Amino acid sequence: MNDKRKISNLIRTEDWLSVWIGAVIILLGCVAVLTGWFDFSAVSFKTWTLGEVLSEKDAAKTVPLADQLTTWTFWAKTLKTVLTLGLLFGIGVKLQGEKLRNFIPAFLTLFVIALAVRCVSAEFTLKRYLEWAFWALLIGLLIANTVGVPKWLKPAIRTEFFIKTGLVVFGFSVLFSNIAKFGLYGLGIAWGVTPIVILFMWWFGNRVLKITNKPLLITISAATSVCGTSAAIATGAASGAKKEDLSVAISISIIFTILMMVFEPMIIEWTGMGQIMGGALIGGTVDSTGAVVLAGSALGPEAEQVASLVKMIQNVLIGFIAFFVAIFFARKVDKTGKSEVRANEIWNRFPKFILGFIVASIIASVVFVPAVGAEKTSAINKVLGQYKDWAFVLAFTCIGLDTNFKQIAKSMQGGKVLWLYIVGQTFNIILTFAVVWLLLSGKFFPMPDIKTFTDKEDKIKARKEQPVVAVEQPSVENTVDFVETESAVNVK
Repeated sequence: MNDKRKISNLIRTEDWLSVWIGAVIILLGCVAVLTGWFDFSAVSFKTWTLGEVLSEKDAAKTVPLADQLTTWTFWAKTLKTVLTLGLLFGIGVKLQGEKLRNFIPAFLTLFVIALAVRCVSAEFTLKRYLEWAFWALLIGLLIANTVGVPKWLKPAIRTEFFIKTGLVVFGFSVLFSNIAKFGLYGLGIAWGVTPIVILFMWWFGNRVLKITNKPLLITISAATSVCGTSAAIATGAASGAKKEDLSVAISISIIFTILMMVFEPMIIEWTGMGQIMGGALIGGTVDSTGAVVLAGSALGPEAEQVASLVKMIQNVLIGFIAFFVAIFFARKVDKTGKSEVRANEIWNRFPKFILGFIVASIIASVVFVPAVGAEKTSAINKVLGQYKDWAFVLAFTCIGLDTNFKQIAKSMQGGKVLWLYIVGQTFNIILTFAVVWLLLSGKFFPMPDIKTFTDKEDKIKARKEQPVVAVEQPSVENTVDFVETESAVNVK
């Protein structure tokens, strides 16, 4: 029975299914690029304008929207993208026990909304000031808070499923050496800060705000300090939180995630903090993992990787926190003397998509780079990046569609919950910044050397462009340097 249950979990739980779907997308991308048998690139919009007067340089980078929409290539890629994502996520939904006849029309509608998001966000002025994630959230929020979301569309609103899959695909673009180099820094930031923030919020909610709903208090504390929705669900289950409590925690986390995702990168860039410190701060303070990656990408490729690494390390704590919360509530809060969560629940609650992310990184770094070279690996990542973006745009459109401000306002309980989050998140930001500055300012510890596949590709191109100077009789002391230069020039 246990073996059957383990096999069932591997093919029927959202965490594992996101790993398998991400693996299929990575496999298809690798085969397409390495063999050239088919084009696997997803649909995207080139920059277009609403009639703004542009410089020659900017105008050269734009393509009229009408010209894009009237090409066969655009619609062929659109069909390929929706069929690929619809088929893979449809299989995933079916394996989770849902009905395909409900999911398919809902997903097609969601895809059309997401396609409109991509179109709007490609407009020159809108693209220049705000990322597409903001427009995905905005359009979703407008629909949810005006005409409302029909029931038949809700089977496709699977925010976590889309985000987890996108993160597995994203793992292929993260050099594993970065994980190794940044591991101790990430542990210091994520594991050093998170328990302190939870304890502070628990104390503040109990002693200052006098919140009597203890499951709600610990759920919001975990959502704020770890990873929004995932941490809220795990901790809520461990503490016996009601559905209404969980809804409040997730709703308030989503609202501030939207705000921080948009404005935190702007503030970091304005202060000149730099990509590594800025990415670490984003990874430690923005609640949602998907929002962390997108906010980090707004600063640059190094910030994107650092932010995601900090958040991944932080996510590992979800299972441990849920386990200890269950014990604490059983013995101290509810005083039953028994824990409803056993030690193996640490593994059961562990986010499996993190394993997919790490394995994808190892395969790309250890297998593909030595075998096919950094250029080919980078070419694969350009294709995979399009599907990562599509998974995220679907996810953030879902967040917008799933956020109703009227319902959230009713559940604020006199403002205490709001104050708990604001004070707790402020404390989180201050403490995280202090630890980030201590570890990554370069004043006390050496700065980690974060590399991207783009860096490697640029170096190889630069070496190829350098003329090889013929040396008739290289001296013994220069022989090694000469051989290394020749090898570097002939990298393919």
